[in-house]
Formats: sequence, structure tokens, C-alpha cells
Amino acid sequence: MLKYLIQVVEQSLGVAIILAALSALLVIVGNKSRRPFIGCAVGAAAAFVLAMLRHETNWINREYFNIASFIAAIAAEIIIFILLSGRVDKADRIDKTAEVDKAGETDKRKPAVQAKRLGAVFAILSGVLLFYCLPEIFLYPTEFVLAGESAFSTDFLYKLIGFLAGALIVFISALALYRVGSRLPYRVMRAVVIAALAVNMVSQIAGIVQPLLARRIIPMEKWIFETVVFVSNHATLFLYAIMAVAAVTPVLAWRESLRTGGPFANPAQRRKADASARARRRWCALVAVGYVLAVVSLTAVRAYDEQEVVLSPAEPMEIAGSEIIIPLDDVNDGHLHRFAYDTQSGVETRFIVIKKSETTYGVGLDACDICGATGYYERKGDVICKLCDVVMNTSTIGFSGGCNPVPLEYAVREGNMVVNIADLEKEESRFE
Repeated sequence: MLKYLIQVVEQSLGVAIILAALSALLVIVGNKSRRPFIGCAVGAAAAFVLAMLRHETNWINREYFNIASFIAAIAAEIIIFILLSGRVDKADRIDKTAEVDKAGETDKRKPAVQAKRLGAVFAILSGVLLFYCLPEIFLYPTEFVLAGESAFSTDFLYKLIGFLAGALIVFISALALYRVGSRLPYRVMRAVVIAALAVNMVSQIAGIVQPLLARRIIPMEKWIFETVVFVSNHATLFLYAIMAVAAVTPVLAWRESLRTGGPFANPAQRRKADASARARRRWCALVAVGYVLAVVSLTAVRAYDEQEVVLSPAEPMEIAGSEIIIPLDDVNDGHLHRFAYDTQSGVETRFIVIKKSETTYGVGLDACDICGATGYYERKGDVICKLCDVVMNTSTIGFSGGCNPVPLEYAVREGNMVVNIADLEKEESRFE
């Protein structure tokens, strides 16, 4: 559950913030074209197709795909930098005024052209960013159900909730940022967009250089290598930088909302201005809420989710000749019990025992065919796979399939559980 919450936020929030800031800027400059929305739709649809191809075929080379996507995105970002490089003192009034003088119309002409071009480039950039960002997110639901498991399970529901919670955090943050930013001056949002794109471009350049270094297409200069390694290992830091840049918008919008202006022709105008100011503050607060949830997800929640689970120690057992003897009274409490045996080669092989009913026990290796010998642990009465955090159906332990422990044969004799040592010897390769 928490894994998918973290991954969705980490992989999509930066792109969502950039697209929200650019969308707000387009509103400010008066661009009413549908091209940006078409670009987003085309990018999302292409990302879905790509995700399906990656899931069903081996046709997609991710390295080439990443390089091509980054190059296209950087080209679009450079064009946006050029379009936004002009003076902004007159453009700040683009125009929300109904009547202007002749000089004013001349001043508006350049921003109008700029707005048209900006919308076209934004359509391309949004499509490329979504085309790169969304395939991984579209593929996450395919991981919710492991082979042999049912989609109608608590574990599937938890994973789905985590996935949707992450998407909701990203959506709330982006929508609120867009609503706040679209009411700010042009020069403010221009600065936010340029700074956010510049930060994002650093990550994109590193993404291009990294495979080129690995293939020795670019000389292995120490400073280049260290820079790429730093950027790759601190992806979250660059996300925080984008968030910090965009955080300027709610701060300034909140401050502006405290100045309702005046004088007003009548009390109705004053009430309207006050209501508008309150609405802006609510959107500012929503940005803050989205940011707090995102930061908590990427810090405290991640620390909790990634904390190392320590397996319980092996319990004592009796070895009699070629058999392991475990008194049933030691495993009749319905909890998970772990045992370990060192093979003749010195390899520790582990197995688990849990009572399933009055007459049956679940006995299996502390390993599975999917996750290997990472082991299982008990959490609130459930048996959990340490690697993938899947909750085992206790009634299926002792049967093969999915993430279930590899079955281990046993016998009940004279009040004892008896396990053949030979069965553990032949499974030692799983634990090497």
C-alpha cells in the first residue's frame, strides 16, 4: 500500500507541478487554445499504449526511449525559455482591461503572439513529459496481483488505496497550484516556470548523459561521472527544489488576498472582493495541504515502509537420526514458528510452521518461488512476505502457488511433527 503511494507521488508530482505552472501562465497571457489540452491527452494516450507494449512485449528499449524523450523535452523547454525571455513590465497587463489606448494595443501585440507560440510549445512539452512519466504509473496496477492470487483480496485493496491516494495528492497539489497561479502577475509565474523547468532540465540532462557514459560514448571524466551520480541518487532532492520554486505562488497569492483594495462603489462589491479573497486563501491552503502530504509521504511514510523487518529467531527442535522432531504443543498456538537446520554443506535452511485448524498445519520453507529466501514474518496475526509485503492466506500455506512458502512434507506421529532432513538437504540451494 505505502509503496505505491510513495512511488506515484515521487514519479509524477514534479511533472504535475510544472504543467500546472505552465497552464496558469497560459491563462495569464490569455491563451484560450485547446492545443495544450490536446497535447496532454495525446501524451497520456501514448503513454498508456507504451505501458501495454512494455508489459506484453520486449519491443521497447527503455534506454533509447528515455534519451529520445529527454531530448524532445529539453528542446521544448529551451524554446519556452526563449519565448519567455522578453521584458515583462508591459506584459503584466495582458490584458484583463477592456479598453486600451493605441500604445497599449501595440504593447499587447507581442504578448498575444507570444501566447500563441507558448501554447503550441506547451502542448508538445506536456505530451512529452506525460509520455515519459505515465507508463510506469500505468504499469503499477499490473503488480497488484501476483500469479495465482485473486484480485478480490484485502492485499489488492490496500495496494489500490495506496495508488489512488498518491494520485489524489498529486492531483490536489497541481489543481490548487494552477488555480492560485492563474491569478498572479505574469512576471511572477514566468519566473516560477523558468526556474522549475531549469531544475527539471538538470535531471533530464543527467538522464541522457548516464547511458552515454556507460557505453563510453562520452569520455569518463571524473566531474561528469560524479555529477551524474549525484543527480541520479538525489532525484527526490530535485523534486523538492521544484516544489520550493512553486511554493512562491501560494505565498504571494495569500499576501495579495489580504489586500482587497478599494474604495468600493457599494457594499456588494466589497463583499464580492472579500469572497474572492477567501477563495484564493482556500486554494493556497490546499496547495499547502498537498505539499505537506507529499513531503510526509516521501519522508516519514517512506522511512516507515522501508524499515528493515527482522525475522524472529529460529526456535529449538530435536534432531533424531534423519528426522527433525517438533512437539505439537510448541506450535499449537496459531502463531508463526520458524526453525532452522544447517545442511552438511553448512547452509542454513529455514522452514515455518503455523497451525491452520484443529487437525492441519501449514508447513513450508521460509522461501518462495517468486521472492526467494527473504522469509516470512507475522504482523497482527497475518503471515507476511518480507520482500513484497504480500499477506498470505493462512489456509493456503502448505500449498504451492503465488507467493506461498514452498511446501515441505511432514508427518504427525505420537504428538510430534516429523520433518525429513533429506527434504531440507535437497532445498539448500534456495538459501545459498
